[in-house]
Amino acid sequence: MAQKSLNFNDTQIAFKPLSDKELLRAYWLFKVIGKPTVVSMGPFLTDVALKLHLPIQGIIKKTVFAHFCGGETIKQSLKRVDELARFHVGTILDFAREGEGKESDFDEVEAEIIRTIEEAAQHPSIPYAVFKPTGVGSIEILTKKESGTSLNDVEEAAFSRIKKRCDNICSYAANKNVRIMIDAEESWFQDTVDSIAQDLMARYNKNRAIVFNTVQLYRHDRLAFLKESYAAAEKGGYFLGVKLVRGAYMEKENKRAAELGIRSPIHASKELSDKSYDDALRFCVDHIERISFCAGTHNEQSTKLLTSLMEKAKIAPGDNRIYFAQLLGMSDHLSFNLAAKDYNVAKYVPYGTVNELLPYLTRRAQENSSVLGQTSRELNLLTSEMKRRGLKR
Repeated sequence: MAQKSLNFNDTQIAFKPLSDKELLRAYWLFKVIGKPTVVSMGPFLTDVALKLHLPIQGIIKKTVFAHFCGGETIKQSLKRVDELARFHVGTILDFAREGEGKESDFDEVEAEIIRTIEEAAQHPSIPYAVFKPTGVGSIEILTKKESGTSLNDVEEAAFSRIKKRCDNICSYAANKNVRIMIDAEESWFQDTVDSIAQDLMARYNKNRAIVFNTVQLYRHDRLAFLKESYAAAEKGGYFLGVKLVRGAYMEKENKRAAELGIRSPIHASKELSDKSYDDALRFCVDHIERISFCAGTHNEQSTKLLTSLMEKAKIAPGDNRIYFAQLLGMSDHLSFNLAAKDYNVAKYVPYGTVNELLPYLTRRAQENSSVLGQTSRELNLLTSEMKRRGLKR
């Protein structure tokens, strides 16, 4: 069976797409990311350098940007799409601009997301499109709506526009038969996002899962939420689409909870988060007749578990209802070794200007440094491949 022959230590397969120069660049990037001081001070120093007009953009573009990003535009990113496709790895084009508060910005992001859907419709190697709700709507409006405070007429109109943009995106995706993921947000307005996502799934997932909501399993209430979402889909007669992730806002969530004197929405330990994630995988596989899901994970144990669950349930590696996903430039040992065994795999490929991507790149660095062993695991694998190729550090 494919699962038994999976070897995530096979660095020849994992790093085959990288030239010697790119391999060395990756090694030094992860060496830097592994230093907590650099990660904590990096955003501040970068901000200062940009404000002083120091030539830091060129440095970022040739290093971090080149490793973790597809390009500044969709067109530039298509080269990366084709490179990944050569190794049977799909691409999820991720427009990196964060919502900036102006309605014109939100309209521009909507239009760009629709362009990514158009591209996905033409490229079999782009299995999903994706958008972030705060890219198409105000955080303040979403937060106020969730708090239960009455919106005034202007705010109500703004909230209606948020829902309309989300519907426009999902409607276009449905018409093009392209699966669309709705990214997760912070807990204090996630319920509002979930409500929008559920309405869209009920509308567009009648025949198959087109709209996918994101479930952050580092939250202690999300496994129950996943089961509730399934029950709603079953009752409503539609398919449930979910992307399972651990989560990306741990420090922010814990800090806010401490400041407000409330219980943190995040599990008290990594072990509990891991258990929640793995239980979510089990639930989805057990209910695969109505669920399509994307396992967004850099965790080796969870990845092995899912391949094992698929094998036990006699689900073929290439079954279109299940995808594995990792971020571009990270966990290549998972992505390319899975793809080599015919599992469905996609890389999140962010694109945009350097300034637009800085918040994303900062989160990636912090994510790597906060996950125990992630950076050292990447470094050990890169070192092994460098030795195999006879490269010196």
